Amino acid sequence: MALAHSAPDTSTPSARRKTCASRRLGYLIAILLNLVLAYLVNVWPGSQEVSWLTAETQDVLGVVNLSLLAGAVVNLAYLVYDHPWFKALGDLVTTAIALAVVVQVFAVFPFDFSAYSFDWTAVARVVLIFAILGTAVGTAVSLVLFVVRAVRAAGGASSSTT
Repeated sequence: MALAHSAPDTSTPSARRKTCASRRLGYLIAILLNLVLAYLVNVWPGSQEVSWLTAETQDVLGVVNLSLLAGAVVNLAYLVYDHPWFKALGDLVTTAIALAVVVQVFAVFPFDFSAYSFDWTAVARVVLIFAILGTAVGTAVSLVLFVVRAVRAAGGASSSTT
């Protein structure tokens, strides 16, 4: 007699959510990537070693570092507690910081592509505009998800106490 294998139920949001172990692995990888990027930007080789970055890079380095640190801290918090409303809050925080980063990079524009025959300046500006728009949408979506998940969590908590 063959054993029947049924596919996992994916009809509810909780059923579609990844396993705890896979989420934690993802959080650990995100922490590691944020720390490695912070090291590469600040220590080796450092932003001053990249030929097309200007001295104005220092003007955006603070907010870039804030973004990397926030990403690492939020993912560390997810390792301890990753309820959907809390994850949505962390995503909102990191996405809002990312929006501040791209806006500041666009405003400062710490790039010098004059050594290249192709107009990389125009390409970089267009990419940054799309990054700003995409990150703004992502921030709005994160806000809505946080509110919805927080209301659900509060509703579940209040109904269990009555």
